[in-house]
Amino acid sequence: MTNIFACIDGSPAMTAVCDAAAWAAANTGLPVTLLHVLEKNEFEGQADLSGNIGLGSREHLLKELAELDHQRSRLAHEQGRILLDSGKEYLAGLGVSGVEALQRHGQLVETTLELSSGMRMLIMGKQGTAHAHALIGSNIENVIRTFANPIMVVQPGFQAPSRFLFAYDASPTTKKVLELIASSPLLKGLECDLVMVGEPSDEHERQLAQAKQLLKSAGIRVEAMLLQGEVVPVICQHATDAGCELIVMGAYGHSRIRQFIVGSTTTGILKKTNASLMLLR
Repeated sequence: MTNIFACIDGSPAMTAVCDAAAWAAANTGLPVTLLHVLEKNEFEGQADLSGNIGLGSREHLLKELAELDHQRSRLAHEQGRILLDSGKEYLAGLGVSGVEALQRHGQLVETTLELSSGMRMLIMGKQGTAHAHALIGSNIENVIRTFANPIMVVQPGFQAPSRFLFAYDASPTTKKVLELIASSPLLKGLECDLVMVGEPSDEHERQLAQAKQLLKSAGIRVEAMLLQGEVVPVICQHATDAGCELIVMGAYGHSRIRQFIVGSTTTGILKKTNASLMLLR
């Protein structure tokens, strides 16, 4: 059985990540794994001073530097264990039992790729501890570019969504995402705004009608709409105006939505929206 993986790092989004994991677990029946990755730069010294050490004191100071790095590593490991225990306790309070906790050393991207075979979905905070004041954390973009599994990005204040926006462009990728939405229990019971950004045309209306019918057949309450303008502001503004707490997008497309992952559109959506974001391939 694959698990819902929730990345926690002690950032302000940690509670939101746990809340999102509890919501996903309740809707899918899947178990939750809390993941904490100790990246080397979190506990290593910031500079290699060995070249500046005089000959007489070199050996002694190198030993002290090594001991200091060891102490940093030990403290970082202990802090991670405390975070994982805290996350498990918080999830237990939300009724989520059997939570597994994993702590790994390495880089987040490589670690998630190694674990991806047992991962149904990855949940991450919009900003990590190292980028708490940035609009998005650097790890988010790196993971999105390389990760094939579904990714959910949340920020502090997460609430279980009652309405989601699906950005649709009738490309092969978004048609696949459409089928995933229709077959998955995760979004069942939610209202859906099926949104296409483009110029009015009979073909666009036909594509929207087909997608709407598929979602309705799956028991999803859906409204379809064709909107005009630039993708990023149109999608984000509609999500805000319509009260969509979640935006669902395909990882790749073949129209203006094509840049959702590898170009500026993804970064723009991540920076601008206050909603949670789910990216599917």
